[in-house]
Amino acid sequence: MATPPTATELEHQAREAFVDDDFASAAALYTQAIAAAGSSPSAAALYADRAQAYIKMGDFAAAAADAAIAAELDPSMARAHLRRAHACAKLEQYGAARAAAEAGAALAPADARFAHLIKEIDAKAPKPMETEVSPAAATAAPALPATAEMKPKYRHDFYNSAAEVVVTVFAKGVAAEHVAVEFGEQLLSVSVEVPGEAAYHLQPRLFGKIVPDKCRFAVLSTKIEVRLAKAEPGTAWPSLEFTGKPRLVAAATAAAAAAPPGGRPSYPSSKGRKDWDKIEAEVKKAEKEEKLDGDAAANKFFQDIFSNADEDMRRAMTKSFQESNGTVLSTNWEDVGSKKIDPSPPEGMDLRKWEY
Repeated sequence: MATPPTATELEHQAREAFVDDDFASAAALYTQAIAAAGSSPSAAALYADRAQAYIKMGDFAAAAADAAIAAELDPSMARAHLRRAHACAKLEQYGAARAAAEAGAALAPADARFAHLIKEIDAKAPKPMETEVSPAAATAAPALPATAEMKPKYRHDFYNSAAEVVVTVFAKGVAAEHVAVEFGEQLLSVSVEVPGEAAYHLQPRLFGKIVPDKCRFAVLSTKIEVRLAKAEPGTAWPSLEFTGKPRLVAAATAAAAAAPPGGRPSYPSSKGRKDWDKIEAEVKKAEKEEKLDGDAAANKFFQDIFSNADEDMRRAMTKSFQESNGTVLSTNWEDVGSKKIDPSPPEGMDLRKWEY
């Protein structure tokens, strides 16, 4: 008769499943490990790790319960408090979330995740009403619980192509240095942190796997555009986030075949079919009509010239601008292609050579 696996062996298998993004199997293996561990000291860590698997699955109620057990079994375990705070915040239990985050921060003051999480909780938690209420009015009707989730700072949407999923965050006028985008095998993280403003974070577990090295993003004047390279081209994602439902293979190809000539296919969403050609046209129109001044207006003017130029004009503009230290800009390749362009400062200004 085969010897049943030990709690340590089951824990190792659970970790391997978690690394492979098989969170359901990881949770099941942690359940077996907890049963095998019984009342041993290792049970607290197993509950905390199963809580993380539940968080990845989106089962925040189960995650909060497991993290609470882990914290009760081992109050000094910082990660148990961290996972309880994450789960409670997702459940909009902001009081419990902040208490757990503060308990974890006291145990691990050098861990910046707690301070960041407390900041996020405070930003999302409903603010108390500042208007005065008479005692009679206060006793007349009980206060309603604040369960509605706060509206995200920026709206986001996505659409499929055969090889990519394109995610658009409609953040207008955000500088590139305030945007951070990271890619994982089945994870996306988009953060916008503008000084003096509430931070924005989009961190879904993706519906399918991606190829991080082939993913890219661009910060434009009216949006942040993220292009996710599918690990399985030809697979359509019915949602951006993982749902646990079977994938619709080859649906992207079928939708592309149904698209009008030269147009982008429309894909179903929770709000009906979207005409992405129309949306893209509206965004481009907004970018064109955007009022700029100063250096921004000049830069846009030159960008428009460059984007509409042919290859020779672009070569001429690049060569003349670089060789003249930014004092000459020519679009005539025949004129500048065979000679060196000397600097030509504006009248009344001197060209100086700086030494470093």
